[in-house]
Amino acid sequence: MSFFIKNRKRKPEKSQNKKQKFNDSQNKSDARKPKKRFLGEELDSDSDIESDIEGKKTYSSSEEDIETAQEKKLRLAKQYLSQIQAEEADNLEDEEIHRDIVSHRLKQDILEQTGRLHKQVADDYIPPTIEDITVLRGHQLSVTCIIISSDSKHIYSGSKDCTIIKWDTQTCRKVYTVYGAKKNGGEGHSAHVMSLAISSDGKYLASGDANKEIHIRNPETMEKIKVFRGHRNTVSGLAFRKGSHQLFSASHDRAVKIWNLDEMTYVETLYGHEDAITSIDSLTRERAITAGGRDASIRIWKIIEESQLVFHGHMGSIDCVSLINETNFVSGGDDNSIALWGVMKKKPMVLVRNAHSGNSEEKSEFWISAVASLQHTDLIATGSKDGMIRFWKCGDDFKSLKPIFSLPVTGFVNSLQFSKDGSFLVAGVGQEHKMGRWWRIKEARNSICIIKLSKANEP
Repeated sequence: MSFFIKNRKRKPEKSQNKKQKFNDSQNKSDARKPKKRFLGEELDSDSDIESDIEGKKTYSSSEEDIETAQEKKLRLAKQYLSQIQAEEADNLEDEEIHRDIVSHRLKQDILEQTGRLHKQVADDYIPPTIEDITVLRGHQLSVTCIIISSDSKHIYSGSKDCTIIKWDTQTCRKVYTVYGAKKNGGEGHSAHVMSLAISSDGKYLASGDANKEIHIRNPETMEKIKVFRGHRNTVSGLAFRKGSHQLFSASHDRAVKIWNLDEMTYVETLYGHEDAITSIDSLTRERAITAGGRDASIRIWKIIEESQLVFHGHMGSIDCVSLINETNFVSGGDDNSIALWGVMKKKPMVLVRNAHSGNSEEKSEFWISAVASLQHTDLIATGSKDGMIRFWKCGDDFKSLKPIFSLPVTGFVNSLQFSKDGSFLVAGVGQEHKMGRWWRIKEARNSICIIKLSKANEP
């Protein structure tokens, strides 16, 4: 049977005439009565706001209080400008110089939002040495994920031991430990902590585990606020959209979910990947980028447009991805290759094979387990199990990717992130790969490594 009903019988003309007469009489009566307006009704500027009897304009108090879209934009713009002025006022006293600095900041923010900001900084850095590494130890098992606060004052690390540790970057000491739910009556995770994300304003810390849960905490007190359940497998990645409380989560159930932390609610689920999602990232635009693991694809989810872009290029599983800006990104795979991409091309602009060769002849076993970009610059860092963290420079127009220096770190580099100002790089290191136990490096230490980065022109 067809879904649509056909050959519907028409009512007799007599009933239609009666209905017409009823409507005519109803219209006559309506003409004598003042029209009622509903709460959600939109009114034209020329609509019947004027009373038919008194000829005077009547406005409700609620209409006066409603903020128009234009007024909201103006208010937010003034608020943002005041914030920038307050940040720069502490550094400069000269009003004219201060005005130029604010103008420069605004231009940079516009370029950043449109994905056109690109600073050449890689050549300015001095190769770090072992003395520049500070090792923080506190986890019993492999460190799986790390995240740095926007002000670079704190580091948060997650581990296979189900704990989350908050570190102070100045003192290099523990500030707080969230123990697993099964230990000492802790209110933490009951399974491996696999992913971390922090909002750009530092209001929310999100953590995902192998037990399909997402915990939301206050980063200051580490108090648990909310637990989200909805994924059907390990939560492998989390990312906040910059400047908002919109949270993206990725899982081995092949789905991406969107959460609104202002309302503490679930928003929607995005489908498309054909295998477990291994990594996720997001910047300012209402978009997210994901790596689909063994389905060998990278997808950019365009939320507003309700569409997605699909990219292919690696020979094997794509294990990690990081946005450089809104139009370029870098990825790493278990084929020991690093790829540099642009959103306008479905294939990599640059593909570096055997990026982490190590001392072994079996180069394919050196999976790229972590990638990080110093956003809106040409500096990239990658990690594997070959005992090295390698730094790379993106060429002009992202048409080349060249190694510039490396630093010895023993163990699996499971997570990497640059500080916002590029003054240090943090690595989460473990004896095992974050997703399994295929190898075990006994001489490695489960730790967080803070690598100080210095520029040649700095004092």
